[in-house]
Amino acid sequence: MLRLVSGLTLGAILMIGGCGDPDDEALTPAPAGGWSTAGCELARQPESIMVGGLTMPTTPAALDAAITRIDQGGRHDFRESYAGIEVDQERVRALVYRVPSAPFDDFIRQAAQNTCIVVRDAPHSAADLGTWHDRIVADLSFWTARGIRIVTIGARHDGSGVEVGTQDPDRARLELPARYGSRAPLVIVDAAPVQPFG
Repeated sequence: MLRLVSGLTLGAILMIGGCGDPDDEALTPAPAGGWSTAGCELARQPESIMVGGLTMPTTPAALDAAITRIDQGGRHDFRESYAGIEVDQERVRALVYRVPSAPFDDFIRQAAQNTCIVVRDAPHSAADLGTWHDRIVADLSFWTARGIRIVTIGARHDGSGVEVGTQDPDRARLELPARYGSRAPLVIVDAAPVQPFG
């Protein structure tokens, strides 16, 4: 069974909760530039809900509304800049990845209201990665015929590239750039085929 994960809805949203050390920046490597909204100066406590006897982190309503405004505005009005959003429920903030753009930055400041939004530079917009994603999807039969079975594909929310999962990543790292060019924003990872449940 072939599963293609299209993490690309032209602006992916990644949720991280209370797992791991909240001071662990390894979850989101810091790009070269960025800034934070004024709402980041306020101390906030993480919120949670009970689900089936388990405590689960949740996104506060105000932050969720700001994320929705930024995501929708990014997808529709700032496509050449917007890469995606990461929600950090433990720190009660969202991280917006974008190709630097003064108009989009102004929009983010207004849309954030009093919430904490950390804005980070991204090398590619979701729209740009969408073009690469679609090219690879269109070539799936070509890659299968060449013996490279692509089992997952999706744009990374931080704009770093299109992640391509295959059982033969070493060969894919040679052959995909040969077809798409050495500057193609591809991140090749090892991925096993998906096993159906039951």
